Amino acid sequence: MSEQSWLDLFITYMQLEKNSSVHTLRNYTNDIEDFQRFMKSSQISSFSDVTVNDIHKYMSVLFDKYSEKTIARKISALRSFYKFHMNEGRVRENGFAVVDLPKGSERISTFLNEDEMSKLFHEMPGNKPLDQRDRAILELLYATGMKVSECSKIQIEDIDFSIGTVLIQGKRRKERYSPITTFAILALQKYIKDGRKVLIQKAKQHQSSLFLNFRGGVLSDRSIRTIVHKRMMHLASSKALRPQDIRYSFAAHLLNNGADLRVVQELLGHEHFSTTQLYAHVTKNRLKDVYKHSHPRA
Repeated sequence: MSEQSWLDLFITYMQLEKNSSVHTLRNYTNDIEDFQRFMKSSQISSFSDVTVNDIHKYMSVLFDKYSEKTIARKISALRSFYKFHMNEGRVRENGFAVVDLPKGSERISTFLNEDEMSKLFHEMPGNKPLDQRDRAILELLYATGMKVSECSKIQIEDIDFSIGTVLIQGKRRKERYSPITTFAILALQKYIKDGRKVLIQKAKQHQSSLFLNFRGGVLSDRSIRTIVHKRMMHLASSKALRPQDIRYSFAAHLLNNGADLRVVQELLGHEHFSTTQLYAHVTKNRLKDVYKHSHPRA
């Protein structure tokens, strides 16, 4: 069996049996192909011929090239890959199962404080269709803490203005409802009533997606990231801001204002409580900063 066949079988399994997202499948493919290149350079003819010593050599290569977070993702992908083929009887053992993942790589370090978020919305210019759309996107992201990839999937019918909620499609098609703020409701209503009507006139077919591009087509998650990054660039801040920092800000502000960590976990759509606890780390650091600058003997 060729190496490509090994990969194709695994990707098909993850897609059909695990309902993995397109983004996840792309990462799996890239990570396994990266290992294939290492195998080729090391003259390893098959995945079944990989030894523990080979894995150690590969880890050394990874630490020279990638961050701990990226290494952890690559090893996790190879664990899943070998586990699948071990269950199928193609390999005897999963050598990556005993590899320790790098720790301490997941740290949420950057987010906007509440004044900075207010400034972001206050300084958003214009009332053109694209301006209305961009404001609605930012308000919805901050109101819910949803990911950009989740935002791109929102349909018109997913918004329930009568009770102020949005239906979010998460990983592996898991759904969750999230309340939305009054500001988000007003921004969405204005965009749907005015801006979206202008954009959809250019559509070549019926569109139920909430956010549209200037041609009337579906706005991709990549385009949303570009839009959010562009809008955040207007902030006079020394921080290196990224679109996901709005999600971090959402969680940090809720926790700073007394929200329960378990509630924040549900709102963010985290499967594991440990992931949400990373945001508690952020708020603790902020408390330390406030204490250091405010206490007379700090």
